[in-house]
Amino acid sequence: MNLVNDSGAQGETHREIGDINLAYMLLAQKLVKQDKAAAMFRLGITQELADLLGGMTLSQIMKLASSNMLLCSFRIGTAPMFAVATEEKASGLQAAHMSILMAGRQVSAQAAHV
Repeated sequence: MNLVNDSGAQGETHREIGDINLAYMLLAQKLVKQDKAAAMFRLGITQELADLLGGMTLSQIMKLASSNMLLCSFRIGTAPMFAVATEEKASGLQAAHMSILMAGRQVSAQAAHV
């Protein structure tokens, strides 16, 4: 086992995760500032989290983004959702179908937290 190569690969992976986190956080904040309700739906977040994102400073975003854990997650969590996302349909129809599935998933998740 070559520890130098392993730590180098881990460092590269950590940097890549940080890059994704930063891009995601900046996009999420931009979406929240443009249209909070749409951002909440698109990101699958609560109003409380949307408010927090909207008020974060660049320094806070940079600090959070430097985590070695991905801050975003796949929202296509089931085989039917994946099938809809990859099937050959008119893009408008596919987007509508995905929106319906995502909305149903979000309602189910909120009901579970009540």
